[in-house]
Amino acid sequence: MTTTDDTEAARPSSGRRAAPGRRRVVIGTVAVAVLVASALTATAWQNDGGKPDAAGGAVHTATAVVTRSDLSNAQTLDGNLGYGRATTVKGGRSGLLTWLPSTGATVRRGRPLYRVDNVPVSLFYGGTPLYRTLQARGTTGPDVRTVADNLRALGYDIGAQPAVGTWVTPQHVTPTATASPPSPSSSASPSAPVAPSTTPVQVKRGDGVLTAGLIAAIKRWQTAAGMPATGVLGVGDVVVLSGAVRVEGVQAQLADPADGTLMTVTSTAKSVTVQVDPGEAGSMRRGDTVTVSLPDGSTAEGTISSIGATVRTTDASSGDDSSGQPRLTVGIGLSDTAAVRGLNSAPVQVKFTSETRRGVLTVPIGALTALREGGYAVQLPGGRLVAVKTGLFSKGMVEISGAGIGAGTKVVTTS
Repeated sequence: MTTTDDTEAARPSSGRRAAPGRRRVVIGTVAVAVLVASALTATAWQNDGGKPDAAGGAVHTATAVVTRSDLSNAQTLDGNLGYGRATTVKGGRSGLLTWLPSTGATVRRGRPLYRVDNVPVSLFYGGTPLYRTLQARGTTGPDVRTVADNLRALGYDIGAQPAVGTWVTPQHVTPTATASPPSPSSSASPSAPVAPSTTPVQVKRGDGVLTAGLIAAIKRWQTAAGMPATGVLGVGDVVVLSGAVRVEGVQAQLADPADGTLMTVTSTAKSVTVQVDPGEAGSMRRGDTVTVSLPDGSTAEGTISSIGATVRTTDASSGDDSSGQPRLTVGIGLSDTAAVRGLNSAPVQVKFTSETRRGVLTVPIGALTALREGGYAVQLPGGRLVAVKTGLFSKGMVEISGAGIGAGTKVVTTS
């Protein structure tokens, strides 16, 4: 990954101390050191009124004016526009696949993601998948909450849910009362009587409870979705993902077993990912604004939406300048989706600004003079040196402050 750095964020060791909480990125330290060293070498003559230095070479000088302006640290990194990391979807029930979506299709809450034995397997949003059969009244847990939240969002009346801290006594049913029809050898029916359990369960935060109202809502939804209206949901009857998905690719084929790898899906929202050196990621914060440069020369504003916590080594066979280097993945959401409407994927460049100093006094770096006793000074046209404190370096300019130094003050600099 190539990195373009338009800042000099390093500060000389004698510069002023950063205010608490100020965020900085130390970018291009070596380049800044070389630049400052070159400037200071060129200004070492300044007690001499511009005469030739000891080596006999003439030094060309000029006059600069101290200005009040804004400085910022910025770095530009290569990124990729796309739909984010793909997630693999695996089937959770037996049977044969009878319908699969097409690549690029968008699937939203309550719509079928695929069909098994001609029964739709619909998409629910949430963080907890169904990990057991939800059948007995009083069943409590986060998987029940997933079902309750989705049916409510789809417009179904699920009734009142017990409050957190409520004690609920689950009921159990005979083993044959399942979502599937009873086997021919069984005489029991799905509506077999239930018997109360003797072990109450307390409702915790994030739990849902399988109440009579929720079971009735499940039946109504199953009827509308084209499923058997049993009021029972088993593992694999729905797919639980974080939100609406775009089908990235389909690996399975019709008539394949439904309990294997089926497809990969992504978010429906386009975003940008950038591989960042872990040392540079420390100055980035979620919510920071960035500028994304698109292939057609236009730009789009974005914000940092995620900063990875796992350092990965880039693929050495990719041909990227950063191959084989440790990187963190930074995700960027786009504010202007219209700017990327015609693009599914593309290489982009992302400009990060980690610190901005507004209304500070600035001079060209070439105006700095290193003092024998340490620190830096600027030289006035009459030859007098004025000690200054340095602040932010950026694009050949440096922030300074010192006694008698203000906007409009003329100083000597290299030309």
